[in-house]
Amino acid sequence: MIDLQGKLEQFEELAGECEQIAKLATDREKRELFRRVGGHYRELAADIKTAIMSSSRDRPISPGGKLSS
Repeated sequence: MIDLQGKLEQFEELAGECEQIAKLATDREKRELFRRVGGHYRELAADIKTAIMSSSRDRPISPGGKLSS
C-alpha cells in the first residue's frame, strides 16, 4: 500500500523548496520555472490530501472511535 501521508509530506516539502529557489533565483526564466514546478507539487499535495480524506471517510469507525484498517 502507498504511504499517502509520507507522499503528502514529501510533495509539500518539495513545493516549499521550489518556492524558496524561485524567490532566490536571479534569472527570470529559472524563477518562473521553479515557481511552476512548486505549483505542480502543491497540486499533487492537494490531490493526495483529497485522497486521504476520501479514504478515511470510506473506512468504518471501530467501537473505540478509531478508523479501522
